[in-house]
Amino acid sequence: MRQYLPIFSLLLGSAFLLFAGGINGLILPVRGNAEGFSSVSLGLLGTGWAVGYVAGCIMVPALVARVGHIRAFGALAAIAAVSMLGSAIAVMPWAWIVLRGVCGFCFAGAAMIVESWLSEQTDPGSRGRVFGVYTMVNLGANTAGYLMLTLGDTSGFFFFALAAIFYCLALVPTALSNTSTPAPLVSVKLNMKSLWRNSPVAVFAVFWVGVSNAAFGTLAPVYAQQVGLVLTAVAVFTAVPILAGAVMQMPIGLMSDRMDRRKVLTGVAVLALAADLSFIVIAPEGRMLNLALAALLGGSIYAMYPIIVAHANDHADPGTAIQISGGLLLTYGIGSIVGPTVAGWAMTEVGIRALFLVTACAHGMVILYTLWRMAKREAVAEDEKSNFQPINAGRTSNLQTAETSQNDAPSLETDSSGT
Repeated sequence: MRQYLPIFSLLLGSAFLLFAGGINGLILPVRGNAEGFSSVSLGLLGTGWAVGYVAGCIMVPALVARVGHIRAFGALAAIAAVSMLGSAIAVMPWAWIVLRGVCGFCFAGAAMIVESWLSEQTDPGSRGRVFGVYTMVNLGANTAGYLMLTLGDTSGFFFFALAAIFYCLALVPTALSNTSTPAPLVSVKLNMKSLWRNSPVAVFAVFWVGVSNAAFGTLAPVYAQQVGLVLTAVAVFTAVPILAGAVMQMPIGLMSDRMDRRKVLTGVAVLALAADLSFIVIAPEGRMLNLALAALLGGSIYAMYPIIVAHANDHADPGTAIQISGGLLLTYGIGSIVGPTVAGWAMTEVGIRALFLVTACAHGMVILYTLWRMAKREAVAEDEKSNFQPINAGRTSNLQTAETSQNDAPSLETDSSGT
Protein backbone atom coordinates (compact mmCIF):
# COMPACT_ATOMS: atom_id res chain seq x y z
CA MET A 1 0.00 0.00 0.00
CA ARG A 2 2.94 2.34 0.66
CA GLN A 3 3.87 1.89 -3.01
CA TYR A 4 0.39 2.67 -4.32
CA LEU A 5 -0.80 5.50 -2.06
CA PRO A 6 1.52 8.14 -3.61
CA ILE A 7 0.23 7.28 -7.09
CA PHE A 8 -3.43 6.84 -6.14
CA SER A 9 -4.35 10.20 -7.67
CA LEU A 10 -2.74 9.21 -10.97
CA LEU A 11 -4.53 5.86 -11.05
CA LEU A 12 -7.83 7.54 -10.19
CA GLY A 13 -7.36 10.16 -12.90
CA SER A 14 -6.52 7.45 -15.42
CA ALA A 15 -9.60 5.43 -14.37
CA PHE A 16 -11.86 8.46 -14.94
CA LEU A 17 -10.20 9.05 -18.31
CA LEU A 18 -10.65 5.44 -19.49
CA PHE A 19 -14.21 5.27 -18.15
CA ALA A 20 -15.11 8.33 -20.21
CA GLY A 21 -13.22 6.85 -23.15
CA GLY A 22 -15.27 3.66 -22.95
CA ILE A 23 -18.54 5.61 -23.08
CA ASN A 24 -17.18 7.78 -25.87
CA GLY A 25 -15.99 4.83 -27.95
CA LEU A 26 -19.37 3.05 -27.83
CA ILE A 27 -21.98 5.81 -27.77
CA LEU A 28 -20.84 7.29 -31.10
CA PRO A 29 -21.21 4.16 -33.29
CA VAL A 30 -24.39 3.08 -31.46
CA ARG A 31 -26.02 6.50 -31.70
CA GLY A 32 -24.67 7.09 -35.21
CA ASN A 33 -26.18 3.83 -36.43
CA ALA A 34 -29.52 4.81 -34.88
CA GLU A 35 -29.30 8.21 -36.60
CA GLY A 36 -28.83 6.49 -39.97
CA PHE A 37 -25.15 7.30 -40.52
CA SER A 38 -23.59 5.16 -43.23
CA SER A 39 -21.04 2.48 -42.38
CA VAL A 40 -18.45 4.58 -44.24
CA SER A 41 -19.09 7.50 -41.89
CA LEU A 42 -18.96 5.28 -38.83
CA GLY A 43 -15.72 3.74 -40.04
CA LEU A 44 -14.25 7.21 -40.47
CA LEU A 45 -14.84 7.78 -36.76
CA GLY A 46 -12.13 5.20 -36.13
CA THR A 47 -9.94 6.79 -38.79
CA GLY A 48 -10.35 10.21 -37.18
CA TRP A 49 -9.45 8.76 -33.78
CA ALA A 50 -6.32 7.09 -35.17
CA VAL A 51 -5.15 10.24 -36.95
CA GLY A 52 -5.63 12.28 -33.78
CA TYR A 53 -3.97 9.65 -31.62
CA VAL A 54 -0.87 9.42 -33.81
CA ALA A 55 -0.66 13.23 -33.94
CA GLY A 56 -0.95 13.39 -30.15
CA CYS A 57 1.88 10.91 -29.66
CA ILE A 58 4.10 13.06 -31.89
CA MET A 59 3.13 16.57 -30.76
CA VAL A 60 2.25 16.36 -27.06
CA PRO A 61 5.85 16.03 -25.76
CA ALA A 62 6.59 19.52 -27.13
CA LEU A 63 3.41 20.86 -25.51
CA VAL A 64 4.37 19.40 -22.14
CA ALA A 65 7.88 20.84 -22.44
CA ARG A 66 6.32 24.26 -22.95
CA VAL A 67 3.60 24.43 -20.26
CA GLY A 68 4.29 21.49 -17.91
CA HIS A 69 2.56 18.22 -17.14
CA ILE A 70 -0.31 19.45 -14.96
CA ARG A 71 -1.40 22.29 -17.25
CA ALA A 72 -1.09 20.14 -20.35
CA PHE A 73 -3.08 17.30 -18.80
CA GLY A 74 -5.81 19.67 -17.61
CA ALA A 75 -6.07 21.32 -21.02
CA LEU A 76 -6.25 17.99 -22.86
CA ALA A 77 -8.91 16.57 -20.52
CA ALA A 78 -10.99 19.75 -20.84
CA ILE A 79 -10.74 19.74 -24.65
CA ALA A 80 -11.80 16.07 -24.69
CA ALA A 81 -14.87 17.02 -22.66
CA VAL A 82 -15.65 19.86 -25.08
CA SER A 83 -15.33 17.48 -28.04
CA MET A 84 -17.80 15.11 -26.39
CA LEU A 85 -20.33 17.87 -25.75
CA GLY A 86 -19.81 19.13 -29.30
CA SER A 87 -20.73 15.66 -30.58
CA ALA A 88 -24.03 15.88 -28.69
CA ILE A 89 -24.81 19.29 -30.20
CA ALA A 90 -23.68 18.68 -33.79
CA VAL A 91 -25.17 15.28 -34.67
CA MET A 92 -23.60 15.14 -38.12
CA PRO A 93 -21.09 12.63 -39.50
CA TRP A 94 -18.45 15.17 -40.60
CA ALA A 95 -18.56 16.94 -37.23
CA TRP A 96 -18.26 13.67 -35.32
CA ILE A 97 -15.27 12.56 -37.40
CA VAL A 98 -13.40 15.81 -36.67
CA LEU A 99 -14.34 15.81 -32.98
CA ARG A 100 -13.37 12.16 -32.65
CA GLY A 101 -9.94 13.07 -34.02
CA VAL A 102 -9.65 15.88 -31.47
CA CYS A 103 -10.56 13.43 -28.71
CA GLY A 104 -7.96 10.93 -29.97
CA PHE A 105 -5.29 13.64 -29.81
CA CYS A 106 -6.26 14.55 -26.25
CA PHE A 107 -6.48 10.93 -25.13
CA ALA A 108 -3.00 10.11 -26.44
CA GLY A 109 -1.47 13.13 -24.72
CA ALA A 110 -3.23 12.56 -21.42
CA ALA A 111 -2.20 8.90 -21.34
CA MET A 112 1.41 9.81 -22.10
CA ILE A 113 1.47 12.30 -19.24
CA VAL A 114 -0.01 9.86 -16.72
CA GLU A 115 2.37 7.07 -17.75
CA SER A 116 5.49 9.21 -17.56
CA TRP A 117 4.32 10.45 -14.15
CA LEU A 118 3.77 6.90 -12.91
CA SER A 119 7.19 5.85 -14.17
CA GLU A 120 8.86 8.66 -12.23
CA GLN A 121 6.91 8.02 -9.01
CA THR A 122 7.80 4.32 -8.72
CA ASP A 123 11.15 2.68 -8.13
CA PRO A 124 12.48 0.24 -10.75
CA GLY A 125 11.97 -2.77 -8.50
CA SER A 126 8.20 -2.26 -8.28
CA ARG A 127 7.52 -0.51 -11.59
CA GLY A 128 6.42 -3.67 -13.38
CA ARG A 129 3.83 -4.41 -10.67
CA VAL A 130 2.64 -0.80 -10.62
CA PHE A 131 2.11 -0.77 -14.37
CA GLY A 132 0.31 -4.10 -14.07
CA VAL A 133 -2.10 -2.46 -11.62
CA TYR A 134 -2.35 0.54 -13.95
CA THR A 135 -3.26 -1.75 -16.88
CA MET A 136 -5.91 -3.56 -14.81
CA VAL A 137 -7.40 -0.25 -13.65
CA ASN A 138 -7.57 0.98 -17.24
CA LEU A 139 -9.08 -2.26 -18.50
CA GLY A 140 -11.70 -2.30 -15.74
CA ALA A 141 -12.61 1.37 -16.23
CA ASN A 142 -12.82 1.04 -20.02
CA THR A 143 -15.05 -2.04 -19.76
CA ALA A 144 -17.25 -0.29 -17.18
CA GLY A 145 -17.63 2.60 -19.62
CA TYR A 146 -18.84 0.21 -22.32
CA LEU A 147 -21.30 -1.49 -20.00
CA MET A 148 -22.62 1.83 -18.66
CA LEU A 149 -24.59 2.24 -21.88
CA THR A 150 -26.84 -0.65 -20.86
CA LEU A 151 -28.32 1.46 -18.05
CA GLY A 152 -30.03 4.21 -20.02
CA ASP A 153 -31.41 5.57 -23.26
CA THR A 154 -28.73 6.23 -25.89
CA SER A 155 -30.98 8.51 -27.94
CA GLY A 156 -30.61 11.51 -25.66
CA PHE A 157 -27.95 13.82 -24.24
CA PHE A 158 -27.23 11.87 -21.05
CA PHE A 159 -24.27 9.67 -22.06
CA PHE A 160 -22.53 12.49 -23.91
CA ALA A 161 -22.77 14.63 -20.78
CA LEU A 162 -21.69 11.74 -18.54
CA ALA A 163 -18.55 11.14 -20.62
CA ALA A 164 -17.76 14.88 -20.57
CA ILE A 165 -18.18 14.93 -16.77
CA PHE A 166 -15.69 12.10 -16.30
CA TYR A 167 -13.22 13.67 -18.74
CA CYS A 168 -13.32 16.74 -16.49
CA LEU A 169 -13.10 14.66 -13.31
CA ALA A 170 -9.94 13.04 -14.70
CA LEU A 171 -8.00 16.30 -14.29
CA VAL A 172 -9.02 16.83 -10.64
CA PRO A 173 -6.81 14.17 -8.94
CA THR A 174 -3.67 15.25 -10.80
CA ALA A 175 -4.42 18.95 -10.30
CA LEU A 176 -4.71 18.46 -6.53
CA SER A 177 -1.84 15.99 -6.24
CA ASN A 178 1.28 17.03 -4.34
CA THR A 179 3.54 14.57 -6.17
CA SER A 180 6.57 16.03 -7.90
CA THR A 181 6.45 16.88 -11.60
CA PRO A 182 8.19 14.24 -13.74
CA ALA A 183 10.91 14.72 -16.33
CA PRO A 184 9.98 15.67 -19.92
CA LEU A 185 8.23 13.07 -22.04
CA VAL A 186 10.10 10.76 -24.37
CA SER A 187 10.76 12.19 -27.83
CA VAL A 188 12.03 9.61 -30.30
CA LYS A 189 13.63 10.06 -33.72
CA LEU A 190 12.46 7.14 -35.83
CA ASN A 191 14.35 5.35 -38.59
CA MET A 192 11.81 3.29 -40.52
CA LYS A 193 14.37 1.94 -43.01
CA SER A 194 16.47 0.58 -40.18
CA LEU A 195 13.35 -0.91 -38.57
CA TRP A 196 12.47 -2.71 -41.82
CA ARG A 197 16.00 -4.08 -42.16
CA ASN A 198 15.87 -5.23 -38.55
CA SER A 199 12.61 -7.19 -38.90
CA PRO A 200 10.46 -7.10 -42.06
CA VAL A 201 7.94 -9.47 -40.44
CA ALA A 202 7.37 -7.09 -37.55
CA VAL A 203 6.79 -4.05 -39.75
CA PHE A 204 4.60 -5.88 -42.26
CA ALA A 205 2.55 -7.70 -39.64
CA VAL A 206 2.02 -4.73 -37.33
CA PHE A 207 0.51 -2.70 -40.19
CA TRP A 208 -2.06 -5.40 -40.95
CA VAL A 209 -2.76 -5.97 -37.25
CA GLY A 210 -3.48 -2.23 -37.02
CA VAL A 211 -5.87 -2.56 -39.97
CA SER A 212 -7.77 -5.49 -38.42
CA ASN A 213 -7.82 -4.29 -34.81
CA ALA A 214 -8.97 -0.77 -35.63
CA ALA A 215 -11.60 -1.97 -38.10
CA PHE A 216 -13.05 -4.43 -35.60
CA GLY A 217 -12.71 -2.11 -32.61
CA THR A 218 -14.53 0.72 -34.40
CA LEU A 219 -17.25 -1.17 -36.24
CA ALA A 220 -17.99 -4.14 -33.95
CA PRO A 221 -20.85 -2.22 -32.25
CA VAL A 222 -22.34 -1.40 -35.65
CA TYR A 223 -22.19 -5.06 -36.69
CA ALA A 224 -23.73 -6.16 -33.38
CA GLN A 225 -26.61 -3.72 -33.73
CA GLN A 226 -27.34 -4.64 -37.32
CA VAL A 227 -27.48 -8.38 -36.63
CA GLY A 228 -30.17 -7.65 -34.08
CA LEU A 229 -28.42 -7.77 -30.70
CA VAL A 230 -30.01 -5.69 -27.95
CA LEU A 231 -28.00 -2.85 -26.42
CA THR A 232 -26.83 -4.93 -23.45
CA ALA A 233 -25.47 -7.59 -25.78
CA VAL A 234 -23.87 -4.91 -27.98
CA ALA A 235 -21.96 -3.55 -24.97
CA VAL A 236 -20.85 -7.05 -23.95
CA PHE A 237 -19.93 -7.86 -27.55
CA THR A 238 -17.62 -4.82 -27.49
CA ALA A 239 -16.07 -5.59 -24.08
CA VAL A 240 -15.55 -9.38 -24.37
CA PRO A 241 -12.85 -9.26 -27.09
CA ILE A 242 -10.72 -6.86 -25.03
CA LEU A 243 -11.01 -9.02 -21.93
CA ALA A 244 -10.19 -12.15 -23.94
CA GLY A 245 -7.15 -10.44 -25.43
CA ALA A 246 -5.90 -9.50 -21.97
CA VAL A 247 -6.31 -13.07 -20.71
CA MET A 248 -4.56 -14.61 -23.71
CA GLN A 249 -1.44 -12.43 -23.61
CA MET A 250 0.27 -14.37 -20.83
CA PRO A 251 -0.06 -17.95 -22.17
CA ILE A 252 0.74 -16.84 -25.71
CA GLY A 253 3.70 -14.85 -24.40
CA LEU A 254 5.07 -17.85 -22.55
CA MET A 255 4.71 -19.95 -25.68
CA SER A 256 6.51 -17.36 -27.81
CA ASP A 257 9.44 -17.31 -25.36
CA ARG A 258 9.92 -21.05 -25.92
CA MET A 259 9.71 -21.35 -29.71
CA ASP A 260 10.07 -19.32 -32.88
CA ARG A 261 7.84 -16.29 -32.34
CA ARG A 262 6.93 -16.29 -36.02
CA LYS A 263 5.32 -19.71 -35.58
CA VAL A 264 3.31 -18.41 -32.64
CA LEU A 265 2.30 -15.31 -34.59
CA THR A 266 1.21 -17.50 -37.50
CA GLY A 267 -0.79 -19.78 -35.20
CA VAL A 268 -2.56 -16.85 -33.55
CA ALA A 269 -3.30 -15.33 -36.95
CA VAL A 270 -4.79 -18.67 -38.07
CA LEU A 271 -7.12 -18.61 -35.04
CA ALA A 272 -8.12 -15.05 -35.90
CA LEU A 273 -8.74 -16.06 -39.53
CA ALA A 274 -10.88 -18.98 -38.35
CA ALA A 275 -12.99 -16.57 -36.29
CA ASP A 276 -13.28 -14.19 -39.27
CA LEU A 277 -14.45 -16.96 -41.58
CA SER A 278 -16.87 -18.28 -38.95
CA PHE A 279 -18.58 -14.88 -38.80
CA ILE A 280 -18.90 -14.97 -42.60
CA VAL A 281 -19.81 -18.63 -43.22
CA ILE A 282 -21.90 -19.44 -40.14
CA ALA A 283 -23.45 -15.94 -40.12
CA PRO A 284 -24.44 -16.15 -36.43
CA GLU A 285 -27.61 -14.36 -35.41
CA GLY A 286 -27.97 -15.36 -31.76
CA ARG A 287 -26.23 -13.67 -28.84
CA MET A 288 -24.21 -16.58 -27.45
CA LEU A 289 -22.56 -17.66 -30.71
CA ASN A 290 -21.71 -14.06 -31.60
CA LEU A 291 -20.14 -13.54 -28.17
CA ALA A 292 -18.19 -16.81 -28.39
CA LEU A 293 -16.77 -15.90 -31.80
CA ALA A 294 -16.02 -12.36 -30.58
CA ALA A 295 -14.05 -13.82 -27.66
CA LEU A 296 -12.07 -16.06 -30.03
CA LEU A 297 -11.35 -13.15 -32.35
CA GLY A 298 -10.42 -10.76 -29.54
CA GLY A 299 -8.23 -13.30 -27.80
CA SER A 300 -6.32 -13.66 -31.07
CA ILE A 301 -6.05 -10.16 -32.48
CA TYR A 302 -5.23 -8.37 -29.24
CA ALA A 303 -2.42 -10.82 -28.46
CA MET A 304 -0.56 -10.30 -31.74
CA TYR A 305 0.99 -6.90 -31.07
CA PRO A 306 3.22 -7.91 -28.13
CA ILE A 307 4.47 -10.95 -30.08
CA ILE A 308 5.46 -8.62 -32.91
CA VAL A 309 7.27 -6.23 -30.56
CA ALA A 310 9.14 -9.09 -28.91
CA HIS A 311 10.15 -10.53 -32.29
CA ALA A 312 11.46 -7.15 -33.46
CA ASN A 313 13.51 -6.80 -30.29
CA ASP A 314 15.00 -10.27 -30.78
CA HIS A 315 16.88 -8.83 -33.78
CA ALA A 316 17.55 -5.38 -32.33
CA ASP A 317 20.86 -3.77 -31.48
CA PRO A 318 21.36 -2.91 -27.79
CA GLY A 319 19.82 0.41 -26.77
CA THR A 320 17.36 0.64 -29.68
CA ALA A 321 14.25 -0.78 -27.97
CA ILE A 322 12.41 2.53 -27.69
CA GLN A 323 13.11 3.41 -31.34
CA ILE A 324 11.77 0.01 -32.40
CA SER A 325 8.64 0.34 -30.28
CA GLY A 326 8.08 3.88 -31.52
CA GLY A 327 8.38 2.80 -35.16
CA LEU A 328 6.02 -0.12 -34.65
CA LEU A 329 3.48 2.13 -32.92
CA LEU A 330 3.63 4.56 -35.83
CA THR A 331 3.15 1.74 -38.34
CA TYR A 332 0.29 0.33 -36.24
CA GLY A 333 -1.26 3.80 -36.23
CA ILE A 334 -1.09 4.02 -40.02
CA GLY A 335 -2.86 0.67 -40.25
CA SER A 336 -5.45 1.96 -37.77
CA ILE A 337 -6.15 4.86 -40.11
CA VAL A 338 -6.65 2.56 -43.11
CA GLY A 339 -8.65 -0.24 -41.46
CA PRO A 340 -11.88 1.51 -40.37
CA THR A 341 -12.09 3.45 -43.64
CA VAL A 342 -11.84 0.34 -45.83
CA ALA A 343 -14.10 -1.72 -43.57
CA GLY A 344 -16.75 1.00 -43.42
CA TRP A 345 -16.79 1.25 -47.21
CA ALA A 346 -16.97 -2.56 -47.58
CA MET A 347 -19.87 -2.82 -45.13
CA THR A 348 -21.78 -0.20 -47.11
CA GLU A 349 -21.11 -1.77 -50.51
CA VAL A 350 -21.15 -5.51 -49.69
CA GLY A 351 -23.01 -5.97 -46.43
CA ILE A 352 -22.52 -5.95 -42.68
CA ARG A 353 -20.36 -9.09 -42.61
CA ALA A 354 -17.87 -7.47 -44.96
CA LEU A 355 -16.21 -6.22 -41.76
CA PHE A 356 -14.84 -9.74 -41.35
CA LEU A 357 -13.79 -9.94 -45.00
CA VAL A 358 -11.46 -7.01 -44.28
CA THR A 359 -10.09 -8.54 -41.06
CA ALA A 360 -9.74 -11.93 -42.79
CA CYS A 361 -7.68 -10.36 -45.59
CA ALA A 362 -5.46 -8.67 -43.01
CA HIS A 363 -4.88 -11.88 -41.09
CA GLY A 364 -4.30 -13.83 -44.31
CA MET A 365 -1.59 -11.33 -45.29
CA VAL A 366 0.12 -11.81 -41.91
CA ILE A 367 0.07 -15.60 -42.30
CA LEU A 368 1.38 -15.67 -45.87
CA TYR A 369 4.17 -13.15 -45.37
CA THR A 370 5.32 -14.66 -42.08
CA LEU A 371 5.49 -18.15 -43.59
CA TRP A 372 7.49 -16.77 -46.54
CA ARG A 373 9.95 -15.02 -44.21
CA MET A 374 10.35 -18.18 -42.13
CA ALA A 375 11.61 -19.90 -45.27
CA LYS A 376 14.10 -17.06 -45.84
CA ARG A 377 15.51 -16.45 -42.35
CA GLU A 378 16.45 -18.72 -39.49
CA ALA A 379 14.81 -18.38 -36.09
CA VAL A 380 16.61 -16.50 -33.32
CA ALA A 381 18.56 -18.74 -30.94
CA GLU A 382 16.87 -19.36 -27.60
CA ASP A 383 19.59 -17.65 -25.57
CA GLU A 384 19.50 -14.54 -27.80
CA LYS A 385 15.80 -13.84 -27.42
CA SER A 386 14.46 -10.78 -25.64
CA ASN A 387 11.77 -11.28 -23.01
CA PHE A 388 8.08 -11.13 -23.96
CA GLN A 389 6.26 -8.26 -22.26
CA PRO A 390 2.45 -7.91 -22.23
CA ILE A 391 1.64 -4.67 -24.07
CA ASN A 392 -1.65 -2.98 -24.83
CA ALA A 393 -1.86 -1.93 -28.46
CA GLY A 394 -3.99 0.79 -29.96
CA ARG A 395 -5.93 3.15 -27.80
CA THR A 396 -3.78 2.76 -24.70
CA SER A 397 -0.32 2.40 -26.25
CA ASN A 398 2.21 5.16 -26.79
CA LEU A 399 5.91 5.81 -26.45
CA GLN A 400 5.70 6.06 -22.65
CA THR A 401 4.15 2.59 -22.47
CA ALA A 402 6.79 1.30 -24.85
CA GLU A 403 9.67 2.74 -22.84
CA THR A 404 8.41 1.36 -19.55
CA SER A 405 7.53 -2.07 -20.93
CA GLN A 406 10.94 -2.45 -22.55
CA ASN A 407 12.94 -1.37 -19.53
CA ASP A 408 11.00 -2.27 -16.42
CA ALA A 409 8.37 -4.96 -16.94
CA PRO A 410 8.95 -8.37 -15.36
CA SER A 411 10.16 -11.19 -17.57
CA LEU A 412 8.00 -14.15 -18.48
CA GLU A 413 11.04 -16.42 -18.72
CA THR A 414 11.14 -19.37 -16.37
CA ASP A 415 14.09 -20.18 -14.15
CA SER A 416 16.02 -23.42 -14.20
CA SER A 417 13.48 -25.11 -11.96
CA GLY A 418 10.71 -24.43 -14.47
CA THR A 419 8.69 -22.12 -12.16
